[in-house]
This record gives sequence, C-alpha cells and structure tokens, in this order.
Amino acid sequence: MVGGTLPGTATDEADGSDRVVFHVDMDCFYASCERLRRPELAGEPVVVGMGYEDGESIGAVATASYEARAFGVESAMPISEALDLLPRRTDADPDDPNAPDPEETGRYLPVDLDWYKEVASDVKAVLRDCADTLREVSIDEAYLDVTDRTAWDVAEGESAAAGPAEARTLAEGYARHVKQRIEREAGVPASVGVAPNMSTAKVASDADKPDGLVVVPPGSVESFLAPLSTAEIHGVGPVTERTLAEMGVEIAADLAAADPDRLADELGERGPELRRRARGDDDREVTPTGLPKSLSRESSLPPTADRETKRETVAALSADVARRARERGCLYRTIGIKAVEPPYDVNTRARSLPGPVDDPELVEEVALDLLDEFAEDRVRKLGVRVSKLDFAESDQTTLGGFESSDGAVSDRAGSSGSRATTADGDGGKLTDWVGGEPTARDGGESDAERNAADRRTDDGQASLGDWS
Repeated sequence: MVGGTLPGTATDEADGSDRVVFHVDMDCFYASCERLRRPELAGEPVVVGMGYEDGESIGAVATASYEARAFGVESAMPISEALDLLPRRTDADPDDPNAPDPEETGRYLPVDLDWYKEVASDVKAVLRDCADTLREVSIDEAYLDVTDRTAWDVAEGESAAAGPAEARTLAEGYARHVKQRIEREAGVPASVGVAPNMSTAKVASDADKPDGLVVVPPGSVESFLAPLSTAEIHGVGPVTERTLAEMGVEIAADLAAADPDRLADELGERGPELRRRARGDDDREVTPTGLPKSLSRESSLPPTADRETKRETVAALSADVARRARERGCLYRTIGIKAVEPPYDVNTRARSLPGPVDDPELVEEVALDLLDEFAEDRVRKLGVRVSKLDFAESDQTTLGGFESSDGAVSDRAGSSGSRATTADGDGGKLTDWVGGEPTARDGGESDAERNAADRRTDDGQASLGDWS
C-alpha cells in the first residue's frame, strides 16, 4: 500500500508516535578521518592514540578501527597494552625472525583534533541542512527530529534496512539520503538509527555497525528491544547492568516487566525511567544543545581555479548564511571564509567588525574580499561563516558607528566614516567552524558511572570529553 501507514501503529501506543527521530553515529570516527586523508589505510587495523607520539608506547587509545578491535584493542586502553595485542607495522622487519607477522600488525597514529573537527564540521553541515531540529551530543554523534521532513508512510518495495521494518517507509528513504550525503560531502561513513523516539534510535544506530541503517517503525519498538541485553538500553552503564543482573534482570524484556517499585528501591528514580525505555516509552523531545557559536554554509565543487565560479559560489553562500542569521534573530561580529584546496588543504580567513551587525551585503562584500587571496588557487570546497554571534537585543554597528534600535548613533565605535574591520590572519581556530561539540549525555546515571561507561564506547572510540 503506497502512501499508507504501517499496520499496528495506533498513535495512542507507547511507541506509536508519529515522530521520526534519527540518531547519527559516526563509525570509529577518528580512524575514518585518518583514512579520508590516507586512503592506503583502508582495511588496515588503525589505532589513534591520545597522548601518543610516533614510535612511543605512552598514551591511551582514542579510537580503534574494527580491524584493530578484532585483535582485542579497545578505546581507553593504554597504548602499551594495545601494542602487546597488535604490534606496530613499523616493527614488522621481514629480515628479523623474531619480528611480528606483518599480517598481525597495525598502524598507530597520534590524535589530530583540528583535522577531526574539520571533518566533523562537514558532517554537521549536512545534518543541519537535513533537519529542522538537531541535538549535537558530541563531535561524532547527534539526534535529528525529522518529523517535518519525512513520515512513517509506506513507500514502494520491501525494506532494505536492518531491523524489524518489513515495508519500506519514507523515513527509511530519507535516512538513506542523509547517510549518502554524509559519505559524499564529508567522506566518512555513518550509522543511522531510525525510530519514533530518542532512546530507541540510539539503540538502533548501534545495532548494525559499521555503516549501518536500522529502522524501527512505530508498533515494533518493544519487540525490537525485548531480546537485547540490558547493557544495550540507552542509559544503562556497567554499574547499572550489574545491579540489574543481581535482580535477575538480564535482557530488555526482563527490565520492561520488572516491578517499578523494586527498580526505584535499587536505582532511584532512574529505575522506572529505564523500565519505560525498555518498553519503548520515551517522550523526550529532541532539543538543541545551547545556542550555536557560528553559522556557516559550505559547497563542494569540482576542483576549479575559475575566478567567476568561486565568486558566484561565495556570493550565494553569503546570502544563505546572512538569511539564516536573520531568521534566528542573531547579530554577528566576525565574517569568514573557508577554501579547501585539493585534496584536503584547509584554509580559513576571517575579518572582525567593531561590533555586532545584521548586514547581508556586508557579509558578501567581506567574504569576496577574503576570497581574493585564493583568486588563482584551485579549490574543491568553499564556505562562508559568521561567528561571535549575539542573540540578545543589542546595538548594531553601522558604517559610522553603533546604531541603537531607536536610530540614535553612539560614538563607541571610535572613528566614523570607516568600517574599521581588522584582519584576523588565518581566521583563528578551526573549532570555530564546528559550532561547538557539547559532550553532555542523556543517560541519567551518576557522574562516576557515566564517566566510566563513556571512556569505552560501543564504537571503540573514547569520548572527546575525556581528552579535552
């Protein structure tokens, strides 16, 4: 039935919401970023170490690729311990009979957070374009509420996604579109879970890694969760898992059927909440995490040095960024551009203003001025950004100074008759392009338990918050 709804999806069921929530989780993100700029690492065991230097044995594993995990390497493991399980490739000397077998060695690389944040900014740009409501959980994880972009209506054909969905839905097609855009525009793989609520979408994104797509339609949430171990329910960390096991609660079906009063006695108010999640009942809304630090828009191009093509692209991006800033009611103090030369040579330039403005023509003018530095260069991507955002009602800079909302002009800007912009060199940190990566979790566990659980994730990557 084309355009219909899935059977058994009454909207008054616990999991029968018409909401469509995506959880996007990047697969072994740091390792994927390294493979993006080093294609020869494809298929190789890759270990990215925090506090690690080439040839050393100190530091801890930030990310282990799936190939490295096959040897027992896990996130947050000391590098020295990882080397015992998976020796360095450089130590594999074919002339040394005591050297390790090259087939049982891996590549060890130090963390390069600036590069990972640059790739993350490309991912987040796709996500912001694909969802009206986005909650960024970390550098490599986000929730999207796409209810206004798609639906659970049945489309043509059988579902090609993992999970309980039998019929293909519009939501599945849109999730595949998001995955493909991330792969195409950011160059790294992502796993996506699709469900009517946040906690189930989170579980779904973990269920078929790497590069997975799992769809859990309304009406099938509780049956999807039922056979899973309690550790797979969002919010259950190692300490809680042990407590539940001592109660005889081993799988989600046990948790869903458990006595809520006993759960409250053992786990406090989190106990009944975890029971609701195991039953597929999660009415939390996807809410943005704080105000953005910047607004940006980027466009990939076939590598080109054509001056007019680059200027037209920057002009269009400038108009879009200025429009988005106006829609959000924010002013901005810095205007910048990004120019990526093949293959991945990232350049940023920015100019600061004497005060906050809302001026689309100025955004275009400054962005094109900054672009002149790259007039003769081949580029494969261009971006425009406004930053140092001001969401409060405040005075606004004009050509002659600051103009308040009643039209009065103050002399706080200093000399008049000049825009008085100042060049910021290379535009500051690349983190400005990311727009912030909040690391707060929604698990509801104690701080000690959450920290212990987060240091070693299901995706083999330590949380950025552990290292920053």
